[in-house]
Amino acid sequence: MLKHIFLTILLLSGTVQAADDILTLDRSVSGSFQSSFPNDNNIQPDISDFKVINTVLMSNEIGERWAVLTVENLASGQRTLNQNHLRGLFANGERMTPHTFKRKFSANELLSITIAFGESKFPILEVYPRN
Repeated sequence: MLKHIFLTILLLSGTVQAADDILTLDRSVSGSFQSSFPNDNNIQPDISDFKVINTVLMSNEIGERWAVLTVENLASGQRTLNQNHLRGLFANGERMTPHTFKRKFSANELLSITIAFGESKFPILEVYPRN
């Protein structure tokens, strides 16, 4: 009997652990988001030819933050988007660079990409480039 109770507890703890990893949608953003957090250190993404068309923000119970972005290459030639071209603005006013990634875009191409920002107790408010 004790063996069955132990196995049940073990299985339930594994189920709870797996549920922590599931991403849920926080919200979807289209157009521009207006905020007024100070940027005393002038933290900016690198200048690029990319425009974020829309954003879907996701997180899980352990605080991982992700974003699905639809991005457009505004240039008439091929460009490579990487983590330095984007910043995430968090609800505490912090600006963070996403984890390392690299994606090639053809001229005027529109693509959706999924990027990770690591863990934070604060949600992402927006993800933005600099033109």
